Amino acid sequence: MRTQVGIVGAGPAGLLLSHLLHLQGIESIVVESRSREYVEKRLRAGILEHGTVEVLREAGLADRLNREGLPHEGISLRFDEEDHRIPITELTGRMVTVYGQHEVVKDIIAVRLAADGQLEFEVTDTKLHDLTTDRPRITYTNAEGRAEEIECDVVAGCDGFHGVSRQSIPANHLNIYDHVYESAWLGILAQTPPSHEELIYTHHDRGFALHSMRSPERTRLYVEVDRTEKLENWSDRRIWDELHTRLALKEGFDLNEGPILDRGITQNRSFVAEPMRYGRLFLAGDSAHIVPPTGAKGLNLAVADVRILARALDAFFSLKKSELMDTYSQDCLKRVWRAEHFSWFMTSMLFSFRGADPFQKELQKAQLRYTATSEAAAKSLAENYAGMPFEWSDR
Repeated sequence: MRTQVGIVGAGPAGLLLSHLLHLQGIESIVVESRSREYVEKRLRAGILEHGTVEVLREAGLADRLNREGLPHEGISLRFDEEDHRIPITELTGRMVTVYGQHEVVKDIIAVRLAADGQLEFEVTDTKLHDLTTDRPRITYTNAEGRAEEIECDVVAGCDGFHGVSRQSIPANHLNIYDHVYESAWLGILAQTPPSHEELIYTHHDRGFALHSMRSPERTRLYVEVDRTEKLENWSDRRIWDELHTRLALKEGFDLNEGPILDRGITQNRSFVAEPMRYGRLFLAGDSAHIVPPTGAKGLNLAVADVRILARALDAFFSLKKSELMDTYSQDCLKRVWRAEHFSWFMTSMLFSFRGADPFQKELQKAQLRYTATSEAAAKSLAENYAGMPFEWSDR
């Protein structure tokens, strides 16, 4: 097979890139190791920045998002059993939207297939070849067991932290920044209406807790656990009891309970691999960077990456200009490192980090009080949470 851009990974980064390229008349083929059913049901992020929503709308991908997404104009910081609202829209003129990553994936897959886009699911033994030439190749075995090869002009590595794309780059060509935190997230999806109209980020002596939602009927909730914790140690009752304790308010707080539909433990990690380019291979999304979920930046960074990459590839194919391809990595990394810092800041301020000494705990409380009472501090949080405008990082 021959195409202009071979894309490895059918997550939001790879799918959105394929669609943006299609709008520019650029051909692509997407290969994915998982099944379509798996990627459409995989629970991940649920907070879309203002800019992310605008990208999806401009690309014609927001029909269902416009109907079912839940716009939010603020969040609550909860500590010492009191709420402190951060009015994001009032402070920035922007907002975030609650809409699950798997819903974004479903929307893009439907649009790509309707346009006869080439999406290859359930492939195995994917390998990248000749990445430093002008004719890189992707080989794999398709779902029917047949060996396939794609010759292309460019390869986009959008296959996540554990994918083959970054692993195909020689180690001496990458600078790796990796920080693993002591705590992890135990997350559940419950069939019950949200207990609050906005997200609640809670600092508690027993550990961080987050109240979020996915729809008017489903609530997403998290508690901080040790990074070595096992899911089987947490019964439904233990999870709900811990959430009641951590989310409590002095005047009382009614936490809605319901059947738990999904659960899992996610490690807290900050990771950056740079540069995000090797020859004709361009990394995007989790292939190049990971952030703790506390800042709600993972999906949004993936969208920002492929927005820049699509623009660079358009210039390359339509104008025969490679300048934007040459600056792709540095253009992305400006936003990546800002999001890394914000995610680290939120995690450091909210997580209990078992074993932290009294001095560290008092610093956390001081930062929380400052953020809750200073308009300047609250505006900084709001600006980062809603997402820095694209103009901030565009060339």
